[in-house]
Amino acid sequence: MTTSTPPAATQHPDEPHDRGRFSEGLNKLRAGVLGANDGIVSVAAVVVGVAAATTDIAPIITAGAAAVVGGAISMALGEYVSVASARDSQTALIAKERRELAEMPDEELAELAAIYQSKGLTAETAQRVAVELTAHDALAAHLEAELHIDESEVLKPWQAAWASAISFLLGAVLPMLAILLPPPDWRVPIAFVATLVALGLTGWLGARLGGSSALRPTVRVVLGGALALAVTFGIGALLGTAIG
Repeated sequence: MTTSTPPAATQHPDEPHDRGRFSEGLNKLRAGVLGANDGIVSVAAVVVGVAAATTDIAPIITAGAAAVVGGAISMALGEYVSVASARDSQTALIAKERRELAEMPDEELAELAAIYQSKGLTAETAQRVAVELTAHDALAAHLEAELHIDESEVLKPWQAAWASAISFLLGAVLPMLAILLPPPDWRVPIAFVATLVALGLTGWLGARLGGSSALRPTVRVVLGGALALAVTFGIGALLGTAIG
């Protein structure tokens, strides 16, 4: 008598079958792209605005350095608070589900069977699935079916905070170099071009890695950056003229 081996599930390489890793990757991508874009736009806007008001390099360096440090801390703090709040919610839901399984296992089993029945299984099949999943790992089964949570994938706020801060700093390097290295007459034009090219690249990269069409997100990011630079340049020029 031979025992047949179940056939391996057919998976398409371009589909996220490992939902946990895919979700984690998207979270890191989101934090990284947002941080880099923020670093590019906010620092470029500050240094372009100051450069429009004065050709003195000291104020430009001071304002740029303040924008880099303050922006990185702000991004890290904002990401930490956001992810920590989501993590606290996940943790509370997991604790609640664990308590309910301990206090009312029969009701929870019936609830799990009802969930699978609502997905199209017959009552008998749904009950059998619920019983087998409960025997294997009751908490994991309920977290997945009811809340779409994996206990091993609870969000990590410090990891997200560091990712945002580092990506912001990496994005901020370009506008700082673009405004500091060229001669005074070329600072603003080069900073404009370098910033818009960098935003185009990050917009395209974020869209492609996320699996969406690249054109619309790229155009949206570039136009937003161009508007920010134009506004701050205008303010800097007006203030520089008024003060001068």
